[in-house]
Amino acid sequence: MNILAIETSCEIGSIALLSGEDLLECELDGVAAHSEGVLPGIDWLLAEAGLTVSRLDAIAFGSGPGAFTGLRLACGVAQGLALGGGLGVIPVCSLEALASLCPEQRILAATDARLGELYFCFYERDGNGTLVARGEPACARPEALAVREGKWFGVGSGFAVHGEALRSRLGEALAGFDEDVIARAAQVARLAAARLRRGEVVAPQHAAPLYVRDKVALTTAERLASGGRA
Repeated sequence: MNILAIETSCEIGSIALLSGEDLLECELDGVAAHSEGVLPGIDWLLAEAGLTVSRLDAIAFGSGPGAFTGLRLACGVAQGLALGGGLGVIPVCSLEALASLCPEQRILAATDARLGELYFCFYERDGNGTLVARGEPACARPEALAVREGKWFGVGSGFAVHGEALRSRLGEALAGFDEDVIARAAQVARLAAARLRRGEVVAPQHAAPLYVRDKVALTTAERLASGGRA
C-alpha cells in the first residue's frame, strides 16, 4: 500500500509517504514554505522511495479545520496529483491526526483558531485502541466549550494560546495537556491507510477542506487579523 499524505493545516506543515511498513516524512517549517516546498518535497519523497505518482494507491490530506490557505493548498495539491494519476483522495480530519499522537484513552484535540477561538473535537479510544470522535469538530471560544463527563487529556496549540481559559472552563475534567503536539502528515497517512482498507475514498473533484467556522467569507482585514484561519 502506497499513500502520499499532505498536512498543512498549521504553521509547521509536513508531507509523508507510507509505502508498506516504511514511512518517510518531510517537514515544511513556516507558512511560506508550504506553497514553496510541498511539490519539491513530494518529488523528493517519491524519489527516495523509488516510486511515481502512478504507483500510489491514494493521496491523503489533512482536511482541517485549520489555516484557510494551508487547507486549500493541501486539498488542491491532492486533487491535482490524484486527477493526474487516476487516483482517489482520502481527506483526514487534522484534529483526528493530532489526537492520534496521544496515547491517552480520552483526548481533547484543540488548535488555535485566532479571533479568540479554537477548533476542537473530543476523541475516545474503543476496545481496539481506535479513535472514535465524540461529536463533530467545532469552533468556539474556550469559555463556551461544552464540558463532557469524565477526564480528558488535551493536546494542541489551543492549550498554548488558551490554556488558562481552558483550565478554568474544564476544571477537574482536564487531566493534563501537551500544548506542543501538532498534526503530522505521518499520522494522516496512517489514518488514511485504514480508510483505504475500508474503501473510504472520494473522487478528486469531491474532496474538500473541512470548514467549521460559521463565517467562512471574511473580509481582507479579518483574514489578515486572524492569520487566515478557516
